[in-house]
Amino acid sequence: MKIVIFLMLFLLTMNCSINKVSNIHGFRHLETKYDKITVNTSNKNDIRKKIGPPSSISRFDNIWFFVERKKTNQTILKLGEKKISRNNILVLEFDDLGILKYKTLLDISDMNNIKIVKKRTSKQFKQDNTLYSITSTLREKINAPARRKKK
Repeated sequence: MKIVIFLMLFLLTMNCSINKVSNIHGFRHLETKYDKITVNTSNKNDIRKKIGPPSSISRFDNIWFFVERKKTNQTILKLGEKKISRNNILVLEFDDLGILKYKTLLDISDMNNIKIVKKRTSKQFKQDNTLYSITSTLREKINAPARRKKK
């Protein structure tokens, strides 16, 4: 019995890691890539060579978005819950010729905390009126042949 417990503890400690596991989505190190591009001199081809293809392109304006998100595991007490440790969005706006005219880097401090309202709205149509009962009986009569065919 002691050997089984010792073996289980040994396997448990071997599977635990000191380094936190992190998942990276998108481009890495957007801060350094942000410094490599310059306004009014870089064009779309230069940016594709330096950074790569954009994560998203605006349909209406010539705006490119590059996204970097890093989620890391929290402590063991949080049971695998992940925390966003890095969330960068590089926004590049081009003119009609494809020359960069505006660039900005949004980081995790620029994220908005959206509070969702927990109130529920009630519907104005009630199911206990006479119009609803008439339409529901008509609906049942219309659907009756279809129910017979299924059997």
